[in-house]
Formats: sequence, C-alpha cells, structure tokens
Amino acid sequence: MSSTPSNSSTPPARTIALMNQKGGVGKTTTAVNLAAGLAGLGRRVLLIDLDPQGHASLHLGAKEPEGDQPTVYDLLLDPGVSLAEVLVQARPNLALAAATTDLAGAEPELAGAPDKTLRLRRAIEAYQREQGPRAAEFILIDCPPSLGLLTLNGLSAVREVFIPMQAHFLALQGVGKLMQTVSLVGRTVNPHLHVTGVILCNHDASTSHSREVVADLDAFFTEARTQNVPWSKARVYRPAVRRNVKVAEAPSFGQTIFEYDKWCPGALDYRALAEAIAKEWDEVVSRLSAAASVVVPSAGPASSSPAASR
Repeated sequence: MSSTPSNSSTPPARTIALMNQKGGVGKTTTAVNLAAGLAGLGRRVLLIDLDPQGHASLHLGAKEPEGDQPTVYDLLLDPGVSLAEVLVQARPNLALAAATTDLAGAEPELAGAPDKTLRLRRAIEAYQREQGPRAAEFILIDCPPSLGLLTLNGLSAVREVFIPMQAHFLALQGVGKLMQTVSLVGRTVNPHLHVTGVILCNHDASTSHSREVVADLDAFFTEARTQNVPWSKARVYRPAVRRNVKVAEAPSFGQTIFEYDKWCPGALDYRALAEAIAKEWDEVVSRLSAAASVVVPSAGPASSSPAASR
C-alpha cells in the first residue's frame, strides 16, 4: 500500500479503485458501503461514481443535478471544472462525485485527447492540494464493468485495486483476466498500481463450492508472494460479506446498509471490513510519519567532528 503523492500540507490519502469486468458481483454495493462504513468511523471519504449507470449515486439517494451543477462528465471533459464543483455532501464525512447517463458519451469525446487517461488523476491531485489538511483520507472510485477510457482514468488515479467478486467458478476464472488488465495498466499508465485484495460478496460459506473457490484464491495469492507481479501482496479480505437480502434491498431506498438495517449480517460485515481497511491505513501512515521524522545528520566540517575536537 502506498499513499498518493503529497506535499507537507496535504495528508496522504488511500486511493482505491473497485473494479470487476463482470457486472452484478457486488462492486457498486461494496464501493458505497465501504465508503459509508469509513465515513461512519469519522474518516473523510470521497466516492467517485465513474459508472455511466450511476448506480453508486442512486444507492446514496443522490438527486439529478439541477441547473448548471457539473457532474463527473463535465469534470473529465472540461478542464475548467474542478472536482470541488462536482462534489455533493452525500452523508456526514462522505462526499460524492455523482454520475449521470451522459457519462457514457465521455469516452468517444476523450478518444482524441493526448491526456485522455489522466484527466481524473489530475483533478484529484488538484483537489487534494486545494483542500490541504481538510483533504479526503480515503478516495474510492466505482469503475464501470468494462475496460474503456473511464476505467483507465480510474486506474490511473489510484494506487490500489479492490476486486469485489462472488465465490463462483466463472468469477474465479475472471480473476486472471483482471490481473492481466492491472498489469497492463501498470506498464503503460500507472506504474504504482497494484491489487490489494479481493472482497467476497453475497457469500455463502456453507457450500463446498464456495469453500473450494476461496481456497483456490488463497492459494493463488500465496503463490504470487514470490513473484514480481502487481498482486504479490494481495489477499482475500475477511470477513466475506454474507448473503443477505437486506444488502440487495437498501439501494432501492437510497440508503446504505447501515441506514437500512445496521444490525443485519451485511452491515456487520461491511463495518468490519471498513474498520480493517482504516486500521491498516493508519499503520501505513504511522510508518510514513516515522520515516519522515528521521533526520539523517549531515557530515559537517572536519573541525566540528568529535574526532577533530579531541
């Protein structure tokens, strides 16, 4: 795990893209509920809806933009639009960059731009500099379920990739393709990009098939420990998010799982994941702070050294 580049006035942020090229696996549900879980812990969170379907925005009950309110589409197409102009305060500690269906038109319009994959990264970096100490601690991007310019913008703007998936055989086969995608983006667009882990969604641990898939995932990541690949430090996050109809119902009410039923199994699992993600980031920030505070003494003139004074 690494932080975004920062100056002395801007704290590091944990930047995460949630992606899976297969739809319906719990990607958006996980993006929203992790963001809400982190915000509930008092952390400053920014969620960017990069999917033209706008499901993350709908999940949070975001209203259609009124008048000249810019959206993610405008952010990517108009250099004069800043991220701060796009954001709405969706919940306490949780800011949302909402998407609408016009975002689907961004890819063909960006196709000829020389910086077509870097628009979002630059907007986020500028926003973090402007915010200074008030900058977001966690930036989550809900990528569309396809590898186009929108997803490439998301992957170029972060250091980490989380892969939400279900423990099914076909989903397991797709993990290899996702890793190839991350590796390709790492070689061409963002050399800092790496896979941090898999989040299991809609999970039923009682079936032998699910247990076998999880065992295969664990073995895959264990084997990667000795390889020079962007997923060499990845793991399967625990707990898995248990199968729970409440998680599926919450978006239709424009609510997070914590608002809809804070004691249901899905809420407990997402809360535990948010706590784990916050804790491991605090440990990274602590190490970065300790390293930055170490002062290496410079070699002074010979006459000022202890040996010279004797």
